[in-house]
Amino acid sequence: MNILFIITTDDAEKVYNAVRLANTAVNKGDRISIFMLGKGVCFEQLSSEQFDIKSEIDKFKGDMYV
Repeated sequence: MNILFIITTDDAEKVYNAVRLANTAVNKGDRISIFMLGKGVCFEQLSSEQFDIKSEIDKFKGDMYV
């Protein structure tokens, strides 16, 4: 299945959960793309100890557009 995630928020918890879900789908064999738009392009600045977005992005094996 092809799935596109569009992330437009700077809410760290929402971005973290979206990328975790994308990683789960990739690991199950789906073709996943993530598109960062608007405030979502600042995802690296949102990473924290509680919401390690950077680590989840590094694990991501799909297509990513920023």
